[in-house]
Amino acid sequence: MTAAAAVDVGSGVRVIACHDAAEIAMVAADVVEQAAPLVLGVATGSSPEGLYTELVRRGALQPGLRLVLLDDYLGLPPEHPQRYRAVIERQLVGPAGLRPDALSGPDVDGGDPDGAAARYELELERAGGVDLQILGLGRNGHVGFNEPGTPAESRTHVATLADATRRDNARFFDRADEVPQRGITQGLATIATARRLLLLAAGAAKAPALAATLAALREGRHHPEVPASALVGHPHLVVVADRAALGLTDVATRPTDASSTSSPARAQPPSRPPTTSPEHR
Repeated sequence: MTAAAAVDVGSGVRVIACHDAAEIAMVAADVVEQAAPLVLGVATGSSPEGLYTELVRRGALQPGLRLVLLDDYLGLPPEHPQRYRAVIERQLVGPAGLRPDALSGPDVDGGDPDGAAARYELELERAGGVDLQILGLGRNGHVGFNEPGTPAESRTHVATLADATRRDNARFFDRADEVPQRGITQGLATIATARRLLLLAAGAAKAPALAATLAALREGRHHPEVPASALVGHPHLVVVADRAALGLTDVATRPTDASSTSSPARAQPPSRPPTTSPEHR
């Protein structure tokens, strides 16, 4: 167990301050292992990648684990390497030796994306919900493709990517104009139904968004211009961030809780409801 500083910042939110991205990966892997999820929600991007590498190194993912995508692009050809399904297959499914059908996501190839979003919402419900949802934090405060202004009550839906998000994601593409303009994402209310949430943030570029998110969570209010603040009131939200990302808050310099360790206390989340059909177990 690593020894990063854990701080309760109020409203049920626990923040674990790490020195760097490597420590984020180790601490976040501790959180995942302690949660022992049957259904793990996976995000893409720079922040979760180290976590996936650490989980694979530890052999922490059991063969029966089910993975569900947080979001995916619309408009990319099936063979494109930046489709989020392809990214998770490359970073997690293959290296961990999971079955290819262990990964579920929205249908981004059909001609009815709104219908695909509704079907994916239903699929998540039939799976019994997500035990632990991994989230990255965008520079504008987005989680998934839920951009500023997304209603807190939103469910899985077709989203238009903000220009800032497309610019940030351009580094994964050969040309900036290749970045899709739309995607299907779990909505903010969908994300909030997960039994546990793990929000990751690394680097000074995320500092303004993380500071705004934590301020809103402390206030107990959702600010529409800060999508991640819609997680307010969640009983099992853990934020794992490096000191650069926490640079505009007082978290990295506050006294550590005397009873805290690098991982959150193992308070029991709501029990997992039975699935509605065997094929979704």
